[in-house]
Amino acid sequence: MHESLLRKLIVGHFVALIALGLAWELWLAPLRPGGSMLALKVLPLVLALPGLLRGHIRTYQWWSMIVLIYLMEGLVRGPSDAGLSAVLGWIEALIAAAAFLIILYYVRDRRLQAIRPSN
Repeated sequence: MHESLLRKLIVGHFVALIALGLAWELWLAPLRPGGSMLALKVLPLVLALPGLLRGHIRTYQWWSMIVLIYLMEGLVRGPSDAGLSAVLGWIEALIAAAAFLIILYYVRDRRLQAIRPSN
């Protein structure tokens, strides 16, 4: 797959996680009426975006591990919460799992390009 397309997919998944996290914790199904401080969970995602947009491989490598936190949250809240919050948990888990897999593919592809002899 083309490197540029992979980067766009990863950034798109991160933007989706940011939008989902904010909407979930501020409007759709917050833990407390009126919103919750849990919305701050998207701050690390926002801070990672510049590195992702610039294509810094180290950022992608770090986020291949850190995105698993969002996957775990979705996998915990999906089956344990009720109503809309449970649905949002499952959606978060799906987005984070897809982001994880695409990041792994992107990093592997970049590493293979680095070790291939140029012709």
